[in-house]
Amino acid sequence: MAKPIIEMQGIVKRFFTGSPSELEVLHGIDLTVWEGEFVAIVGASGSGKSTLMNIIGALDRPTEGTYRLDGENVQGVNDRELSRVRGAKIGFVFQTFNLIPRQTALQNVELPMLYAGVKGHARRRRAWELLDLVGMTDRATHQPSELSGGQKQRVAIARSMANDPAILLADEPTGALDSVTGRLVMDLFHKLHREQGKTIVLITHSSELAEECQRIVTIKDGRICGQRQGGKASYAVS
Repeated sequence: MAKPIIEMQGIVKRFFTGSPSELEVLHGIDLTVWEGEFVAIVGASGSGKSTLMNIIGALDRPTEGTYRLDGENVQGVNDRELSRVRGAKIGFVFQTFNLIPRQTALQNVELPMLYAGVKGHARRRRAWELLDLVGMTDRATHQPSELSGGQKQRVAIARSMANDPAILLADEPTGALDSVTGRLVMDLFHKLHREQGKTIVLITHSSELAEECQRIVTIKDGRICGQRQGGKASYAVS
């Protein structure tokens, strides 16, 4: 039986914009994502989806509401503990790749494991396995400047899997890629979902990409305004 990985209730986010004003961006979000789901969160620019992504990823804290991530209540924990939870539970894939420029592809994949205290031999072995998974072993010793956009994103996906996270959180992962390369990246996400059972949350403005997911959550003006099954995937939670 699937268990909830993300449990959000009444999530409100306000930003202080100068006395006496506050800007409320999220207005009471309720969201549950189940283990093994592939979910798209879609919305136009300014809808609040990036703010919601930052809270899902434990990069920011809500002003109000409760959030449990893979069974852990992340409300009220200190910054060190929040960082630990984030590193253990979530693998990030960003539009801009966020690779370390002066490190090789292999070293970039190793980095999260280094922070997690994984020993050198085990760390190197898993990094090679992950690069093989994304078809990048032939570029293992190349630095980001020597890689194409699609190759960078495949390395970033390998890095996101380094600590075997509960969730892959992908923020516009094809946004900086041409359509052919973007297709290859989406196919890789489908492979990770299908073969490894990864829970994936895709943040996108693209309705076409969203249709490939099992469930589509639409956010508008800081509120969830609709949820439905994707058009190209079956969705069932037992």
